[in-house]
Amino acid sequence: MTKKNHDSDVAFIQALAELLRTNDLTEVEVMREYGDSDSLNVRVSRAQQAAPQVATQVVAAAPATAALTAAPAVAAADDPASHPGAVTSPMVGTVYLQPEPGAPSFAAVGAQVTEGDTLLIIEAMKTMNHIPAPKSGTVKRILVEDGAAVEYGAPLMIIE
Repeated sequence: MTKKNHDSDVAFIQALAELLRTNDLTEVEVMREYGDSDSLNVRVSRAQQAAPQVATQVVAAAPATAALTAAPAVAAADDPASHPGAVTSPMVGTVYLQPEPGAPSFAAVGAQVTEGDTLLIIEAMKTMNHIPAPKSGTVKRILVEDGAAVEYGAPLMIIE
């Protein structure tokens, strides 16, 4: 692969950074092909907002080690992604809680679902992906809003 300067590369990378910010994404990777032996592979990422909170907890005095070990356990209990009944996003995309605008939602809080029932749809690259219930149970919480952008691994619902 030969490396040539393309004036549009800088604008392209700036557009990717803006795409991250406007869609609240943490990373995007793109490959541009200019010809048989000329291409540009770009990966743009940004730090997540949760990192500074962890650093604040670590800056404690040495005798308070019991408090340091207890704090992450409390934070993990509040984190919906660590819940045993959490249904997480298998992809990056846009969440839809109903099959079409104006139709009833696939699932609601308190609804009974059976393993394999569609819980919601995630649109990724113009493809509607039905997300099935991983187990039977009751929907306890819906953690996303209709039309919201989600990332891979983001908690969507809690089923118990």
